[in-house]
Amino acid sequence: MNKSRRTACIAIAAALGAVSLGGNALAQAAYPSKPIRIIASAPPGGAYDFVARALAEGLRTSTGQVAVVENRAGAGGTIGTEAAAKSAPDGYTLLVGSTGPFSVAQSLYAQLRYDPVKDFAPVGRLVRIPSYLVVHPSVPAKNVQELIQLAKSRPGKLSYASSGNGLSQHTNMELFKFMTGTDILTVGYKGSGPANIDLLGGQVDMMIELGPQALPHVKAGKLRVLGVSTATRSAAMPDVPTIAESGVPGFDAFTWFALYAPAGTPKDIVQKLHAEITRIFSNPDVVNRLAGFGAEVALTTPEELAAFQAAETKKWTEVVKRAGIKPE
Repeated sequence: MNKSRRTACIAIAAALGAVSLGGNALAQAAYPSKPIRIIASAPPGGAYDFVARALAEGLRTSTGQVAVVENRAGAGGTIGTEAAAKSAPDGYTLLVGSTGPFSVAQSLYAQLRYDPVKDFAPVGRLVRIPSYLVVHPSVPAKNVQELIQLAKSRPGKLSYASSGNGLSQHTNMELFKFMTGTDILTVGYKGSGPANIDLLGGQVDMMIELGPQALPHVKAGKLRVLGVSTATRSAAMPDVPTIAESGVPGFDAFTWFALYAPAGTPKDIVQKLHAEITRIFSNPDVVNRLAGFGAEVALTTPEELAAFQAAETKKWTEVVKRAGIKPE
């Protein structure tokens, strides 16, 4: 090949490379250009679904693209999470992740078929849902300190309802027991519904239950609320003290929901998604709708979500091991 022909080939190759790079840049700049799938690892109607649909509606409004919620329930949220982990990292499959699959599952299940850290790109935390320590009216304790004293005077005699091994109603109460040095009997149920039925009937004494399930019974006078599980008071019941300020310093436990993309998703897409969730979950209408469901907007950056998830994993791994919690 002569020199002039070689020079021409190099120029053509460079031009083709520039076109290719330009095409990729345009493709990413145009994101999203087709429907987005949002996996919610729970059945329709619950908190997972509610948060995912608020996100989908916001994305449809701002991008003009279809955003579809796909409910993939089972195994404490791990089935849907695994499906998201194995999806293409192109920004068109997203996951609303939560406490269980991302900070409890790895210590609960011997063989987890995804890595909560390596298989995902954090986009940002979306909301938190406080839980409430509630007791049946027959329990004489009127506040957290009285309940602790009562439990210590009757070791193993008081009982609490758990809606399933490794779920927040279980792990939160085990954290409470450890931090207060109390011995309270665990009574397991298959779901929050039957657990609440027996609590309302007085078959069990107490429960740390999510606000959407607990507060209607509190307002109806059927349960007594002693404290909220978060480090700060809840806007839903600002007069209720936190468990931490009631003599259990450092107690902070809540169910959280965050947005994740599969690992390898381009950073510019992650950044665009973060800008979208910030806009969507700062909208007063969305904030008010979530508040009606008992959820509080708690946005973070991708980096803050990664650090938060690591701290949550450490905390709940210790609780699971100490309590000897096993999958059902």
